[in-house]
Amino acid sequence: MSLHRIHIFISHSWKYSGHYNTLSSWIFDENWSVGQASLNLIDYSVPKDDPILNASTDIALKNAIYRQLALSHVIIIPTGMYANYSKWIKKEIDGANSYNKPILAVNPWGQQRTSCLVTSNANKCVGWNSQSVVNGIWSLYRGN
Repeated sequence: MSLHRIHIFISHSWKYSGHYNTLSSWIFDENWSVGQASLNLIDYSVPKDDPILNASTDIALKNAIYRQLALSHVIIIPTGMYANYSKWIKKEIDGANSYNKPILAVNPWGQQRTSCLVTSNANKCVGWNSQSVVNGIWSLYRGN
């Protein structure tokens, strides 16, 4: 069995941290494997309870977030409508694109409307369940 260390950045709006919390627990609180591959999923996100403290300006914060994106293998973004109005999610999408990082869009359960900003920039879209999310991560990490 082979071990794959996969760095994950979950983009989210701090006002709507519930999606981040659910995705984070699904991804990082479980042991995952796909076929013969064992997955070591590592969180490179910037959650509300662990902010970047040394960024005193928007440019410094953007640069710090871009460093996290550069180190990540897959960027995950929930497709909640709030993404259309979040300047930071837009910047994270720009950063993911500039570093050629694949974006996994996740449609929250029961979501009637989705962010076209997220879905139009996504390399793959999946539904709101842990197995779909992990399979999407694996697929993008492997380049499928």
